[in-house]
Amino acid sequence: MLGLVLVLFPLTLKIFMIPKLTLLMLVMILYPLMGLAMPAHSPVPGGVAIIPVSMLEKITFNGNPILTLKNNKGAFAIVGIPLSAKPGNHEIRAGKNKIGFTIENYEYQTQYLTIQNQRQVSPLPEDLKRIARERREMNSVFRSFTTTMIPDTNFIAPLKGPRSSSFGLRRVLNGQSRNPHSGMDIASPEGMPVLAPAKGIVAATGNYFFNGNTILIDHGHGLITMYCHLKNIHVDINDHLNKGSLIGSVGKTGRVTGPHLHWGVSLNNARVNPELFLSND
Repeated sequence: MLGLVLVLFPLTLKIFMIPKLTLLMLVMILYPLMGLAMPAHSPVPGGVAIIPVSMLEKITFNGNPILTLKNNKGAFAIVGIPLSAKPGNHEIRAGKNKIGFTIENYEYQTQYLTIQNQRQVSPLPEDLKRIARERREMNSVFRSFTTTMIPDTNFIAPLKGPRSSSFGLRRVLNGQSRNPHSGMDIASPEGMPVLAPAKGIVAATGNYFFNGNTILIDHGHGLITMYCHLKNIHVDINDHLNKGSLIGSVGKTGRVTGPHLHWGVSLNNARVNPELFLSND
């Protein structure tokens, strides 16, 4: 079967007959870039920069491919900024060109926590091997850039409950400095349902040393979400999810001080603030 495609030229209108399969592939290529909601622009460490670009170019930042979306104002690179990024002038690469943008300064506060299980603060040698293996598994998902799915960046909250402002906090555990907090904590009683914030595919599940029962979802084009400290996991690897699908329940597994959901968002292998992706629900 054939499909019709209208191609506009400056002075003429031409109609081409294109095989239906070819037409479908063309739509799949163009659709990811058309009319989708975008996260909030917040060009700070741990934030997202929305940068105007040309759709004909491959965009990268720090060597990582970048999600590109289009709305009625044009095409934009959706750039995740690592928490470790230095404020100042930076650039993305668009084909052979460079496009500059500025990362603004933002001071995150320091949080002091007491963990009862000292082993989860200072792991034993056998724990370190497990931690390294789990980190490799998670990093392989964070670095992935699948193009078979159109990312929906207009998220719903995965859990109803008070959303803390804990993202980016410099953490001191039992008097020892640790990496900044790279997610949002949502308070909730144990057992409450956790939902997928957007459509996606389950990329990894497991019981990790620090994160406890964990799920990672691939939403396409380098957009990954993570759910930690779960009591139960209700999905399997490669499951296809819709927005609002049940994926697990709130727990207190791993390194925690009580039941809650740690919700993380990774964009082009940079952990960014989930708040920037939430719809006004």
